[in-house]
Amino acid sequence: MHIAVAGNIGCGKTTLTRMLAERYGWQPRYESVSDNPYLADFYADMKRWSFNLQVYFLNKRFKEVVEISKSDEVIIQDRTIFEDARIFAPNLHDQGMMSDRDFANYRDLFDLMMSLVRLPDLMIYIRSSIPTLVAQIQKRGREYEQTMRLDYLQGLERRYEQWIADYGGPLLVIDGDTCKFGDRPEDFVQVTDKIDAQLYGLFPMV
Repeated sequence: MHIAVAGNIGCGKTTLTRMLAERYGWQPRYESVSDNPYLADFYADMKRWSFNLQVYFLNKRFKEVVEISKSDEVIIQDRTIFEDARIFAPNLHDQGMMSDRDFANYRDLFDLMMSLVRLPDLMIYIRSSIPTLVAQIQKRGREYEQTMRLDYLQGLERRYEQWIADYGGPLLVIDGDTCKFGDRPEDFVQVTDKIDAQLYGLFPMV
């Protein structure tokens, strides 16, 4: 089984992935940050490094999807290949940070990969407002994220909402502004109750 956690930068994907992996005994797959050779360069000069970064992510994420499809374990994934192609790359293209030529090349590669990829058994989307995202990005203090432009985050937010509105698979939406699953145990229980209902047809005790 493949569970995926999606959402904008700073929404709490990694925290929720870790907590759910511990709660259910699922195998976590985290987004690679510390060993990414392009990320710091990208935030310093998005136009120069956007194509390199997106192809790097696409390659890594496709390898993960292939491995997940061959696994007998329940795997929970922090960010998906769909977000790279439906949100991040188009947002960079729209903002003039990826050329038409590079974007067309990227999209052709993604479309080829999609012929071999199926949707997760459950997509968990954390919906967070820009003020919440900015506060959490500042709190975690990654140096390369501190130069991130606000219009970049806003563009991602718009594309996330468009993508989720048209998403065709099993979906659970969590309000990241009000559901503080990382800080309040009762909020995390609300999340797991909804997951149990989605995956196993179980409902919370009353």
